[in-house]
Amino acid sequence: MSHNSQVFLPTNAGLPPSYETIKKEYGVTELGEPHNSAVVRTTVINMPREVAVPDHVVWSLFNTLFLNFCCLGFIAYAYSVKSRDRKMEGDVVRAQAYASTAKRLNISTLIFSLLMVIVCIIIVSTTSVAVFQAFSQRMPHSGF
Repeated sequence: MSHNSQVFLPTNAGLPPSYETIKKEYGVTELGEPHNSAVVRTTVINMPREVAVPDHVVWSLFNTLFLNFCCLGFIAYAYSVKSRDRKMEGDVVRAQAYASTAKRLNISTLIFSLLMVIVCIIIVSTTSVAVFQAFSQRMPHSGF
């Protein structure tokens, strides 16, 4: 097929050229079905879209600031940042591994911190009840 640069001037003034005119002028051939009976094999590759890997940075930051039991919140925050860095690099497998570690650390921090809060509430309430009872026994009641 030769590619000569020619100026195309339609014979119909003001009307667009028809398909048949272009077909004859440029030697366009229509392709039909293949003449041989060979099997055509196709390969389909499904590319996953952006894989959403939760990095739990906000949860880790909350645990670091408010519920940092034995520095587990800070360690979870470090793993969350590592997960975010790996996600930005495109290393999804390591990002998921770091994210799951951060999630486990966040869960353990939350459980241990809530248990500590509950234990502290129980200790304070029982101690205050005991102190109140001790003062009430020492102080004589004034009967009006």
